[in-house]
Amino acid sequence: MNYPGLVFGINGVLLAFLIVLAVVLVLMVVLYFVGRKMQKKNDEVMKEMQASAQMVSALIIDKKRMKLKDAGFPAIVMESTPKYARRAKVAVVKAKIGPQVRSLMCDEKVFDLIPVKKEAKLKLSGIYIMDVKGVRGPIVKETPKKKGLFSRFKKDK
Repeated sequence: MNYPGLVFGINGVLLAFLIVLAVVLVLMVVLYFVGRKMQKKNDEVMKEMQASAQMVSALIIDKKRMKLKDAGFPAIVMESTPKYARRAKVAVVKAKIGPQVRSLMCDEKVFDLIPVKKEAKLKLSGIYIMDVKGVRGPIVKETPKKKGLFSRFKKDK
């Protein structure tokens, strides 16, 4: 039987499905190997950063997530950053280290732990904060208090 709207037929649809499935499988394999290569490179860089890291006492002035070009980093940082990553928002911390105020980049896992307007010991590798410890006691992660259902609708006075 020949239907006017049917272009391929059952065998043609099955063939098209198998071709799409093969393309998806090839892409998955390529992404797997590219991901492994990038993970190895990341591990090597992190080992180098750990080796060159040092503990510094600093007063944290401010922290926020902003674009790399708005953060006030030196020009060499912008030049060494890949073009696709320049528009992404990064965790930036302004801290007073000794007599000077510096802009520092921060790891996302550590960003939430950094206290604002308090003194902390930072593990720095260049301008990258890798770890944070409290100078006067442990650092407690502040969790915002969750509002109830009816308190959301009330006006604040």
